[in-house]
Formats: sequence, structure tokens, C-alpha cells
Amino acid sequence: MGGFSWSKSAFDLKSGQTILLVLLVMIASFYTGSFFGRNSSLYVYQSAINSSSANSPDSSAFSNRVALTYRRSGIKIPETGVNICPIEFNEHIPCHDHAYINELLPSLDLSKREDLERHCLPLERRLFCLIPPPNDYKLPVRWPTSRDYVWRSNVNHTRLSEVKGGQNWVHEKGQLWWFPGGGTHFKHGATEYIERLGNMTTNETGDLRSSGIYQVLDVGCGVASFSAYLLPLNIQTMSFAPKDGHENQIQFALERGIGSMISALATKQLPYPSNSFEMVHCSRCRVDWHENDGILLKEINRLLRPNGYFIYSAPPAYRKDKDFPLIWEKLMNITSGMCWKLIARKVQTAIWIKDASQSCLEDNAEKMLVNICDSVDDNKPSWKTPLRNCVTPITTSSESQKLPPIPQRHSVYLERLSNIGVTQDMFLRDTLYWQDQVRHYWRLMNADETSIRNVMDMNALYGGFAVAFYTWPVWVMNVVPATTNDTLSAIYSRGLVGAFHDWCEPFSSYPRTYDLLHANYLFTHYNNQEDACSMEDIMLEMDRLIRPQGYVIIRDDESILSRIRDLGPKFLWEVTSHALENQQGVSEPVLICQKKFWAIV
Repeated sequence: MGGFSWSKSAFDLKSGQTILLVLLVMIASFYTGSFFGRNSSLYVYQSAINSSSANSPDSSAFSNRVALTYRRSGIKIPETGVNICPIEFNEHIPCHDHAYINELLPSLDLSKREDLERHCLPLERRLFCLIPPPNDYKLPVRWPTSRDYVWRSNVNHTRLSEVKGGQNWVHEKGQLWWFPGGGTHFKHGATEYIERLGNMTTNETGDLRSSGIYQVLDVGCGVASFSAYLLPLNIQTMSFAPKDGHENQIQFALERGIGSMISALATKQLPYPSNSFEMVHCSRCRVDWHENDGILLKEINRLLRPNGYFIYSAPPAYRKDKDFPLIWEKLMNITSGMCWKLIARKVQTAIWIKDASQSCLEDNAEKMLVNICDSVDDNKPSWKTPLRNCVTPITTSSESQKLPPIPQRHSVYLERLSNIGVTQDMFLRDTLYWQDQVRHYWRLMNADETSIRNVMDMNALYGGFAVAFYTWPVWVMNVVPATTNDTLSAIYSRGLVGAFHDWCEPFSSYPRTYDLLHANYLFTHYNNQEDACSMEDIMLEMDRLIRPQGYVIIRDDESILSRIRDLGPKFLWEVTSHALENQQGVSEPVLICQKKFWAIV
């Protein structure tokens, strides 16, 4: 069948059971009270949650076949539609596949945890079939109730509850998972812990915002309760954790509606720009900062803004037994060499501040206490870039400037944009344009305010789309393609979060983790590139990321949109075409695609 390889084992012929792909026509009842987030209380009783699940009797069969299908060159989609992967692939993440990584283990540096990094399946071994939802999948609980409760059937894994329940990560409550707000280092709740960190950074005079902290990187975030409880302070957090022994922690975080992604500190730079965070947080994050000449701390130094804070809540910060004192001594030598100052050490937490003084770095380099990095292209994205065992000096005044609080930060124009031809006037017009477009999008989707929480802008440019969502109850993952200039630095300067990514590869996230994807001329950017970047490949990844009944908004050249109109139904999308003005005031087509709620029965 053209570019497809068929698997006979996908059909149980002996049982004689007909496997149907079922479209579930969801007639969801309106949820009341705090479930819509209109009351102040975030707690909700189980009986108040109405669900629409994959067991709805109102259904219609479709022709797509259930067959394990692999990617081949010369893609040809069957007339019956894109095939459906068997149910056991319902959590498939193509660049974090355990079976494939196990094959690579002999060639990986396990001492540096290279096995936790992205390792994408070769093109010929990638699946080319739609990822099905698990049995009894339900439309996710809506924000803000989802901060505390999610459907158990949507993330049906008990390990974290079993091993971390005593630390109040997550508990089982009937059909729900309950997140009390605890963590390994703050089992009595993140709120008290966050207040303590504020006191430690301000010498008991204020909260984290008083220290100028509005953007945080949470390393080894668990189920992201720390990030969830920073939101009332209007602090934006980029949370990440590897797909390791605490499997599904990021899946839990995204199901809750908290911004996060799969990533690891190992041998490559994290996919975030330099000088992007006022605070980096590690609470029992299981990173050996003292090893390999402190190269991982030097990566944190790259990411921290001048006068930014490193929060370390782990045994070496307070225990005096075993090897912890020796580890602490190594940490102090490394941080002192980078000109970090230890400003607080109490209640099992240590806090350093990154000194903005260049004279200190130069003195330490002369004393051979630290290596200063050679200059690199500032406009080059941090994508698959090897870690550097050196410290990058602050080279421009814009990197050392103190940014205003949020939301004033949304208007910050990064001077570096002028290097790629973006003037301040262009930047302002882009911001105003997307405010208008987002209003149109919401009207065209005809979605209610609480139906969308997790949003991704797949070609974010300067972040104007995300800024337009500021007053909505959503968070936006701003993705800047790694094959373009680094505009993600400008996005972070605006108080937003995001990551570099190359859409020739799948994203580091679980299936069904976003309610809305926005692709503004993304397909044009990858048009005529290598075979792995075909329109069908990107649409398949969109389908993997989007939740049932979620939306994909696509703007592009008419020739591309015409093909998507034809292909969309084969991906089980409803596609409608509309017209909106582009930035030049000329009408152009816009596709609003909605993923149908289907399941294998």
C-alpha cells in the first residue's frame, strides 16, 4: 500500500471480533460552580464532575483501519484514512522510546545520563498511524479544578501514587487523581515552601516577586506542583523532567494544565535561550551538580539572568553524614569559581545568586578557577548543542538590564531583534495584530472560555500570539523552529516561556497534551526540506499532541491549505475554512481544524 508497511498481528482474526474505529459524538453537559473556575475555591467534590468518556453509546463507525504502520518514503495515505495504531501505543513518544533507547545503551555515556536525552527512532522505524486514546479516556477536567484533580483513566499509572504518596505528590480518589500540592521536599505543601523561599531571597522582607523573580526554570519538576502554586504570584515557570523511573510525571503535569515538557540535563544544552530565567529551582531533582567539573551548573549559569537565583533543596545542602559534606565542598568551589554568592542556607535549602560583575569572572579566569567561553553566534538556537565546560560572560547591556514585572514585561523589545531586521515599530504592530486575531480565532472556534488550557504556538516568532492570551485562563508553549534565528530570547524577555524545536522530529511530550495548536506559516517554512519534514509528518505529530476535541489553527499559502483540506478528514479532523486579514491588511484563508473524539472498541 504505497509507503506503508502492514502488520497482520494488529487484527485478532481468531476472535472474529470486528474492530471499529468509533467517532464519539460528545454532548458534554455544562459543569457547574468551581469546575468552571468561576468560584474562588479550587476544591470540587467528585459528584460535581460530569464526564464525557470513550464509552458513550452515541457513536458512528469510521473506515480507518487498526494496523501497526511504519513510516516509509513516498507517503501514500489509504482511501480509508490514516491507519490507527493498536491500543498498546496510546502513550507513544517517538523520541523517548524505551525499547529503542535500550538498543542504544552500549553506545551511550550512562555516567552522564545520556540515555535520558532525546533519541528519535530512525525514519524507517517511526510509526505512521494515529495514536489512540486509552480505554475509558475522558475529556480532561477543566482548569482551575484540574490543578488538583484529573481523571484516573486518562493517566492510569499507580507508581507515583505508590512511591510518592507519602510526600503528597498524588493520591487516588475513586475515579480521580488528587494532587495535594506536595513534593519530595515540601510534603506539607508548596505554598509554605514558596513563602519560605521568598523570605530567604529577600532577607524576610517580601516574596519572590520582591526579588524580581517572574520567570523560573524547575529542574526535575515531578508533577509540577511547585509551578502550579507559583501561578497565583504571576510567576511563569518552564518545568521539565526526564522520562525516567518517575515515568509519567510530565504526563500528570500536562493533564493538570501546567506548562511542562520532557527534557534532561545530560550531555546537551537545554532547548532554551541564554539569560532567560531569574530563578532555577532544584528540589531533590536527582542531578549530580558536583560531577564532571560542574558542567551542569555551568549550563544553569548560561540560563540564569544576571543577579538570578539558584535554589537547591537537597541533602548536600543540610546533611553532615555520608559523602554529603564532600559534595557540598565541591559545589562551593564550583559556584565560587563562577562568581555565585551563597546568600542563604537554612531549613534544608541553599540559595546562590549569580553575580553580574565581569571583573570577578576575569579574576577567577586568571586564577584558573573557571574557563570563560569563546564568543558564539548569539542568534543560533540552543538545539542539540553540546554542553560547554565554561562560563559565558555577559556581553551586552540588554542582557544585564532589569526587566519590568509582568504584564509590563510583555511590551519589552529586545535590542537583539534589530540584528535580524525587526524594528521596534514592527514588533509593536505584530503585538497589536495578534490581539485582534486571537479574538477572531475564539469566535470562529465557538469554544467556551474554559475548554482550552494548554496551547502551543508551533512557529512563535516574537510571541505576539501568546501575549494576546494573557487575560485568558491558558498557558502557551512558544516553539521557535531550530532552523530559524533565535527569536525565543525575545519571547523570554517578554515574560513568556517556550523551547527550540525542529519539526522534522516529534516533540518531547506525551500524546493528548494540548487543547490548541497554532501553526502560522509553519508548513511553508518546512516546504521542500528533507523527507522527514513532509506535510503528512507534521500533521501526524499535530494529531499526536492534540487532545480529542482540540483545535489546530493553520495559516499558510493556499496551495498548502488546499492539501490540508483534503487530508484533514483522513486524520479524523473536521476542517472548516475561513478568511481573516494578514498583517498587510489583505484577506487570507485560515483553517480551523477540530480533532474528533474517537476510540478503538
